[in-house]
Amino acid sequence: MAARRRRRGLKKKTRKQLQGWGAVAAVIAVGWAAGNWSRVWPVLVAVLAAAVLGGAGWALLRAHRQAVGQDLAWRAQEEARARESSMAQVDALTWQEFETYIAELCRRDGCTGVVVSGGSGDLGADVVGYLADGRKLVIQCKKYAPHRRVPSQDMQKFVGTARLEHGADVALFVTTCQAFTRDALGLALRQDIVALHRDLLGSWVKGAHLETLIPLNGSGTGRRR
Repeated sequence: MAARRRRRGLKKKTRKQLQGWGAVAAVIAVGWAAGNWSRVWPVLVAVLAAAVLGGAGWALLRAHRQAVGQDLAWRAQEEARARESSMAQVDALTWQEFETYIAELCRRDGCTGVVVSGGSGDLGADVVGYLADGRKLVIQCKKYAPHRRVPSQDMQKFVGTARLEHGADVALFVTTCQAFTRDALGLALRQDIVALHRDLLGSWVKGAHLETLIPLNGSGTGRRR
């Protein structure tokens, strides 16, 4: 305890000494500045001007960044709102109409030989066709509620048939729900399946070309014939 008190006393004494030397240095600096005011005041004015200009520039930069951030956020919200507006029509379709609609999107983007083969016994191939470069396209369509997620079991079934049964070069799993489960998406990435969730489908509906969407979620680029 005594040693601790001595240490505290030394620290307190050292602080007082530093404060005293600081006060002396301040007095000397003020005295020197008063005696050399003709040389000091231009420097002070320049420093103050630089500080004001620097502060104004920083404030303008910060305001610009905030404005840009707000604009980007607004644009993203508007784009999401537009996608949802276009998806409202898709949500109103039956699952049979949804498959036909996907086939129409494929034809719009230059696919040939597009047929709707969905139904019992389709083995996961709801829509089949060929991309403009000749690659065979096989699509699994799942019309789920937006809040749902595509489970791994659905992806497993499609993985097992898309290439082995249907000879797909590009295997596309498209759904109206918001996301795939982690396991389902991981399987899609490992097995070269294009996983097209609600947001990407909304972009497709709005006019994005299928060829631009294929690389975005899952590699799924297939091989050229």
